[in-house]
Amino acid sequence: MGLISETVERFRRTLTAYAGDESLMQAAVSACANVAVADGEVMSEEFETALAGLRANPILEKGYDCLMLEHALYEGLGRARTRAGRAENLVRVAVIADRPEEQRRNVFLVAADVADHEGIGPQERTALAEIAEALGVDGAGLLARFG
Repeated sequence: MGLISETVERFRRTLTAYAGDESLMQAAVSACANVAVADGEVMSEEFETALAGLRANPILEKGYDCLMLEHALYEGLGRARTRAGRAENLVRVAVIADRPEEQRRNVFLVAADVADHEGIGPQERTALAEIAEALGVDGAGLLARFG
């Protein structure tokens, strides 16, 4: 039974990758956006790091072209400029809280890469903690392990 379940799950992930996984994409974009604006300014390096991290995800890379990801990231950054928008972004992040740990971990780590330009400051650390909580991952442990 385990082999059949594993095969079905792998097939489902492949189909999702080619069809585009909107929830995963929105979660990743929203997490990156909240971290990028946490210190009050969005550096072009943060935007490029976010885009590279999104494109490195095989599911997102197969389901979305670069322009689609850029557009979604700009929208996420626009939301993140207000408190209500950051809260909306966290809701989008939390949508994948029931997904496999690997997907949740990857979303967190892409956001951590965005935060890590010139070191992770206190505001970015707070944003990462909120994202970790929304995803149900151990953010501090992931930063220690992959930092």
